[in-house]
Amino acid sequence: MSNSPWAHHRSASIADDIDFEIKGQELQFLEIELDPGESAVAEAGALVWKDGTVGMTTVFGDGSGDEQGGFMGKLLGAGKRLVTGESLFTTVFTHNGSGKARVAFASPTPGAILPIKLSDVGGTLICQKDSFLAAARGVSIGIAFQRRVMTGLFGGEGFIMQKLDGDGWVFVQMGGTLVEKELRPGEELHVDTGCLAAYTPGIDFDLVTAGGVKSVLFGGEGLFFARLRGPGKVWIQSLPFSRLAGRMLAAAGSRGGQNRGEGSILGGLGDFIGGNN
Repeated sequence: MSNSPWAHHRSASIADDIDFEIKGQELQFLEIELDPGESAVAEAGALVWKDGTVGMTTVFGDGSGDEQGGFMGKLLGAGKRLVTGESLFTTVFTHNGSGKARVAFASPTPGAILPIKLSDVGGTLICQKDSFLAAARGVSIGIAFQRRVMTGLFGGEGFIMQKLDGDGWVFVQMGGTLVEKELRPGEELHVDTGCLAAYTPGIDFDLVTAGGVKSVLFGGEGLFFARLRGPGKVWIQSLPFSRLAGRMLAAAGSRGGQNRGEGSILGGLGDFIGGNN
């Protein structure tokens, strides 16, 4: 392991206390170093490479263990993942040999990988639905339904985020450049809902309307923003993947996409003039 700013060496905890290093700048990948018997959990599609002694096992749920619920515990864990749009299954990567072994994961989109020791943030991190990249075995992947949020305005599914619980390391993927802000008690921050990457549970979250009637009529962009009140930490991503994908679809003029006229006061009328409708 090198002296990168995101290199870690072990200390005592309940979850597997893995060593890791994050490499790269705009297009990062995560390299985890495992001792014999240690495991990391990730989506199968996140794997870049692994040493031959690292075995892969598909598990039902999030791999955090079923000591407290047997099959029903596994079923509930899998159901939580399904609600957040993930697969019912995750992949556990376990070092089955001797000495050290490494496994590497990468985000599917340009951006940053944020390492968080859950015990340092009160045991819970709340993040965007598609943020989870990997974790030490023992971390639970759940859901966070936001209270006081008008669920009918978000396709009927409500405003749902991922909730990561435990005391070990989790690695979440963020789009673009990542900014960390520490909010004092009562301090308020307004963030575009897509750009809100993660926050600690001490933060009071709400959705509030932004702008007047014009923002409803012309494209709907920026209709809501997240209002965050301290105390706690907030992480903001400069380029959420949904925004990047939307711009790409708009530039391609795809009829399958939705060009909402970002940057144009014409909004939907601009689609008609531009020949997209």
